[in-house]
Amino acid sequence: MAASKKEKPDLQKKVHEVPHRPGVYLMRDRFNRVIYVGKARDLRKRVSSYFLPSKLAQADLKTRAMLDATWNFETHTVRSEAESVLLEGKLIKEYRPRYNVSFRDDKRFLVVRVDLSEEWPRFRLARFKKDDGSRYFGPYAHAGALRQTLNFMRKKFGVLTFGRGAPTERELKSSTYQVPVRLSEISAEQYRERVEQACEFLEGKSREMIAALEEQMRKAAEKMDFEKAAELRNMVADLRSTTRPTRRFTRGSLPSVIDPMADVQALADALHLPDAPRVMECFDISNISTTHVVASMVCFRDGVSDKNNYRRYRVRTVEGQDDFASMAEVVRRRYSRILLEARAANSNAAEFSQENAFEAIARCRATASVAEPGVGKRGACPTNEKEARLYVRLPDLIIVDGGKGQLSVACRELQRLGLHDLPIIGLAKEHEEIYRPGRALPLRLPMDSPALRLLQRIRDEAHRFANAYHQLLMKKRVEESILDDCPGVSQNRKSLLLQRFGSVNRLRRASVEEIAATEGIGRKLAEEVHLFLQRH
Repeated sequence: MAASKKEKPDLQKKVHEVPHRPGVYLMRDRFNRVIYVGKARDLRKRVSSYFLPSKLAQADLKTRAMLDATWNFETHTVRSEAESVLLEGKLIKEYRPRYNVSFRDDKRFLVVRVDLSEEWPRFRLARFKKDDGSRYFGPYAHAGALRQTLNFMRKKFGVLTFGRGAPTERELKSSTYQVPVRLSEISAEQYRERVEQACEFLEGKSREMIAALEEQMRKAAEKMDFEKAAELRNMVADLRSTTRPTRRFTRGSLPSVIDPMADVQALADALHLPDAPRVMECFDISNISTTHVVASMVCFRDGVSDKNNYRRYRVRTVEGQDDFASMAEVVRRRYSRILLEARAANSNAAEFSQENAFEAIARCRATASVAEPGVGKRGACPTNEKEARLYVRLPDLIIVDGGKGQLSVACRELQRLGLHDLPIIGLAKEHEEIYRPGRALPLRLPMDSPALRLLQRIRDEAHRFANAYHQLLMKKRVEESILDDCPGVSQNRKSLLLQRFGSVNRLRRASVEEIAATEGIGRKLAEEVHLFLQRH
């Protein structure tokens, strides 16, 4: 009875905490029972789609009933889309949710079985792993890619696939293999060496072979043999899908939920920082078009987004699309402003004009700590007017979205400002490589590393914030350009109208009398503007 009176929580607010990562989500009812399990390439986009009014209006009866019964949800991130498929199937079998149809039977994902007790071992497909002394590989989420991979192995390594028993006469004499020696010309012991090589390939030791196929694909494209290039491209995709390492999910082995402070400490350990980076600032450039080149700076405090300290920038000094110059400008603007604010907040700074900026910030922080214990530490927040006056805010770690180039220009700007001691890294998206000043080789963390997951959350948020600002400016530009086609509205009058009403949408909702009240706009022109906007 108490449960029925309990107010249903607003899940839309919780959606903003979901990361843009592949994984699975579990819908729970008011008794905390799992009623639905789903997978997603992008958890944030997939889960948020359930709570959009427009999507709900178009949903089928089953989805509406499921959402009516949903009182909470949880998400679990994985390393790849294939892993999300495997985990989804595992959880559906475990919880048997009432709103799931797929995977509730005994169907299993495919595995590859090799019985090494046979004289001529074959690579076969199976649904179950048995304790029979055979070697098993998998499970594999994509059955089509797996079958193509076995066909590739048959040709490349000269091994037997599918079928049963010893090789047939046709298999012994087959010339479809890409190996120089046919099965009829080798012994069973020599054949086992091929089997061992194929097993290593399935275990993931396939980088050189995939690189060779990519080279063949490139050469085929250069010769305009696009059909061959497309065939090789598909083969490479299938091989990557099959040989990519995937985790085996067992009962109780769900990926852990996000623990912000644990992730922060893991990042400090990975980067060998002296202290945990409690305050981090990340920069991203959005130059989808040359009309508006913008940038974002997002702040994370204790591993959680601090939206009050987000900043967005319109790049002013760069012509065209130049990520390096844009990054330099934004970093320079951000931290030169902090230095100016610090100097303005501390009137005695002029007495120490010979010290560099970083030393000045440290001294201001120390002064604040003496004046008010606990004030001025990076990561602490001012709680009153006196603390706010003394408070000097510098991040414990700066992150730039990009590789060596973006990191280099950001470091140069920090050095010019005297902030060369600030920890800074660059995160290159293609291979998730972490670049550090003075290090030639990038750092690669495991894909399931908490430190990398934290960096990806910060980078993705900076990217989202920059793109949102870019889209806002483009939308305003499109709206404002409508007035350019309105008869009698000059650039000066357009500026007066937008200054008074703020946007074209507000102007469209205004009455003729309100428009006519604008300086420089008479009654007749106001009627023409009102009529024009109603038609457009």
